[in-house]
Amino acid sequence: MRPIQRLLVANRGEIALRIIRTARELNIATIAVYADADAEAPFVHAADEAWSLGGADATSTYLNADALLKVADATHADALHPGYGFLSENADFANTLASKDITWIGPAGSVIDALGDKIRARNVAHSCGVDPVPGIFTPITDPTQITDFIAQHGYPVVCKRSDGGGGRGITVLRSDADTDMFIARHTTPDAEGNTSLSMHFVERFVELARHVETQCMRDAHGNFRVVTTRDCSVQRRNQKLIEEAPAPFLSPETDAQLERWSRQLFEAVGYVGVGTCEFLLEPDGSLWFLEVNPRLQVEHPVSEEVAGVDLVSEQLRIAQGLPLSEARPPRGHSFEFRITCEDPAADLMPSGGKVTHITWPGGPGIRIDSGLVAGDSVHTSFDSMIAKIIVTAPTREAALARSRRALAEFCLDGVPTPRDLYVDIINDPAFSGEDAFTVSTRWLENAFLPSHSYEATDTAENTCALPPAKRQFTIELDGKRMTLSLPPDLFQGVFGTGAATQRPAQPLRQARQERSAAAPTASTQSVLSDGTIVSPMQAIVVHMAVTENQKVAEGDLIAVLEAMKMEKYVHAPHAGTVSEIFVAAGTSISTGDHLVRIEKENA
Repeated sequence: MRPIQRLLVANRGEIALRIIRTARELNIATIAVYADADAEAPFVHAADEAWSLGGADATSTYLNADALLKVADATHADALHPGYGFLSENADFANTLASKDITWIGPAGSVIDALGDKIRARNVAHSCGVDPVPGIFTPITDPTQITDFIAQHGYPVVCKRSDGGGGRGITVLRSDADTDMFIARHTTPDAEGNTSLSMHFVERFVELARHVETQCMRDAHGNFRVVTTRDCSVQRRNQKLIEEAPAPFLSPETDAQLERWSRQLFEAVGYVGVGTCEFLLEPDGSLWFLEVNPRLQVEHPVSEEVAGVDLVSEQLRIAQGLPLSEARPPRGHSFEFRITCEDPAADLMPSGGKVTHITWPGGPGIRIDSGLVAGDSVHTSFDSMIAKIIVTAPTREAALARSRRALAEFCLDGVPTPRDLYVDIINDPAFSGEDAFTVSTRWLENAFLPSHSYEATDTAENTCALPPAKRQFTIELDGKRMTLSLPPDLFQGVFGTGAATQRPAQPLRQARQERSAAAPTASTQSVLSDGTIVSPMQAIVVHMAVTENQKVAEGDLIAVLEAMKMEKYVHAPHAGTVSEIFVAAGTSISTGDHLVRIEKENA
């Protein structure tokens, strides 16, 4: 394969900047593309060239294959890096690039096709001796397949979209009521009245398990390596929040099985590139295959820090036909904290806004992967993750101590972040202790969050601005003329100085007590006096479950909203009749927009 000279980075934010930095170290010219909102983003300035995609949302920009191909042609790009998300798992796009003799930084389209669809991936795993979670191996074509599976295996079960990713398209069913709601949400009758769920399959739901994964790479010469294992069990709505490498508390037998199965999966499909194999590990040692992500993962930095490897550099090496770089002995332990614009007090609902101030932590073992600076705006049209704080130290205990210090130093104003939540998690004995299965994939939702409360973040509050200049006075002390510097707040109300000073980090419990307990949360479903339900967030309406004049009972599903990879279910607040519908599927809505009006039965 020819050397890569001009790399188009088909992504945005921190991952685009991260790719551009590695390419620059390798003396590869970079081409950035951007949506209107990203025109002044750091990744745009870091690239050698930047081209507008002429749109404001993901569909018209980073998901627009035609627009990206036009830029590739205009700039004579000889390679394209998709990052993660967007088109990174689009087999058709990878194949189109190959037909244009543009190197795709990732596995071949045929490999993406075999592994990107979860049903096909289950069959690949089964065929090469890797055990998937017990379930069906074909798409659901009739809702009775779900009920038949439940009758055989019992509750709980989990239904997944075959093309789902990033935690989306996963629904746990624990009762007949859950099943009825799922079928109502995901089936659409055709002209003959038949229904289909062909994008879904069903598995036994593993109630208590850790989410462990292997960061793998394989070159065109057949060399395979597990770079590190990782643990990603701290999850909310199937979205990873905190990741660490290596995965702690693994037995040598499990570690060996993870490596063996990962190799079998990569070799079965002729995988050439960097990718991740994901598994569930039960307390009895049972290991189940979940999926292969044929791309770079959000959590890849923790593997890089422990293994001393640049995974983007490895991707570029592999794409140019070079062998894997020499392996280094792993060292230390690393944590990654995803910094999202989500508020723990608001059920981690995503939000947007302008970032007014940022104070990043520093010192030994601290890495910041960020794609924004103070003054930038966060838009709900894109993913809610805005940065990652990666903390590495010689041992897990030392990495936890360093993480506590790093999170205490971190401060961001303008949008909410889950910093307070992270501090409480890493201080919890369940997380910091040595019981391997105290923290499972449902620990955060089922055990941790019910015992913790958070006050709503005041995004207008200035908590990390630089301290104002001190006031200076000339005085005489024992006859000697001297200059005295004092904080301006000391004289507030006397000299008319009301400037805000920097507020040092406080214990979280004390800080929460100072916040207004009456602040509303974004997760609250608002209902007006006339029965009109209003949207709790800016989102896209992905499904309307009711029609006008339909009778509904309290708790019936009304609509499904989606924002930043998170689904929000809207339910009927009371029994009644749907008298008016204000939105349709596909509509973009803002917080407070009217959704439907339900007239009470006794109205």
